[in-house]
Amino acid sequence: MKKILIVTLLVLSFSVFSQNTSTKDKAIFKEYNPGYYQNTILKGIDDYEAIATTTKSKKRFKMDFTGMDIPNSTDLYTRYWSTPPISQGNTNTCWSYSTTSFLESEVYRLYKKEVKLSEMHTVYYEYIERAKEYVKMKGTSAFAEGSEANAVTRMWKKYGIVPESDYTGMLPGQTIQNHAVMYEELLAYLKSVKASNTWNEEIVLATVKSILNSYMGAPPTTIMVDGKQISPLEYLNNIIKINPDDYISVMSLMEKSYYTKAEYDVPDNWWNSDDYYNVPLDVFMNIVKTSIKNGYTMAIGGDVSEPGYESDMQVGVIPTFDIPSEYIDENARQFRFSNESTTDDHGIHIVGYYEKDGITWFLIKDSGAGSRNAGKDSKNFGYYFYHEDYIKLKMMNIMVHKDMVKDVLKKFTN
Repeated sequence: MKKILIVTLLVLSFSVFSQNTSTKDKAIFKEYNPGYYQNTILKGIDDYEAIATTTKSKKRFKMDFTGMDIPNSTDLYTRYWSTPPISQGNTNTCWSYSTTSFLESEVYRLYKKEVKLSEMHTVYYEYIERAKEYVKMKGTSAFAEGSEANAVTRMWKKYGIVPESDYTGMLPGQTIQNHAVMYEELLAYLKSVKASNTWNEEIVLATVKSILNSYMGAPPTTIMVDGKQISPLEYLNNIIKINPDDYISVMSLMEKSYYTKAEYDVPDNWWNSDDYYNVPLDVFMNIVKTSIKNGYTMAIGGDVSEPGYESDMQVGVIPTFDIPSEYIDENARQFRFSNESTTDDHGIHIVGYYEKDGITWFLIKDSGAGSRNAGKDSKNFGYYFYHEDYIKLKMMNIMVHKDMVKDVLKKFTN
């Protein structure tokens, strides 16, 4: 899932909270001011001033928030343990940040052990696997930064995991992740392999590793834990004791048969995983609500490029001029996915919830830049607040512990 670099739009009115569609949402055009991405992540690069100047001149279609009662404070929410929000920097690796955060919370839920794990250990080996596939498919497979939540458990099963303190994926003196130049170099190299038709996997992987190592450093083959040298797989199996097979991905799309496992047909599912459990929309939403209200957090992914998505207020809602709440159903969801107005943008982590006027709001831990526009001194730094309708219409898949879907799994034919 690709990261979102700029502030998207927000639409919000009283109708969003009361579900009273007799009141229509309205919007205005407002000047856009650069936020955390421009002022922190991009600051110091050569064309920073040009980017900031260009962005300031654009106006955005936004809602006037005057008088709106929005539950956008973390203090309101029932929340569960998670590590503090971390920025993904100038990378498209939200899939690793969100799912790693989710699995850290799982370690705490299961064993009451607080751990901070390395997102970049997974990213490094994801690049390796993508390069292997690129060679295998003679350059017809996609080579990009984005991926899915189940890529994390897939990489953990094969390569294990390590604490972040053992592998940050940054070079000495580096403080913000930045993969822009590295990715372009990797892509250029693989394109040259395709152009010359030199499909030698050993040589290709050696070169890809050399590029990765020069920008990220080589991941450790062993780490020291309690005075013993152990492998990343031993750390996974014996220390944090997470079984990747205990976690499943759930989606809700009419284009696939319900209660069957199917492929999630998006570019970031580059290895064509068909391990997604497809359920009706009411079941999907029940899983989300029941899980979080029983202390189970979730990794979740979908579209964050909507007019009801606003980083200044850090909220995600569905405005009435898009679709009234009572009309949000599986048809509306599939319609947007099929015409690609719903895209697979971003991965996040649901860590809490709040009930207001019969509506469930979700506390979202986010590695993207928009969640940081409130400033480092704000309690909301690194978070979003999603209305349940936003998840119902625009969030396309979740990863959850299989214990929360035991009854649902019994209905599956494959």
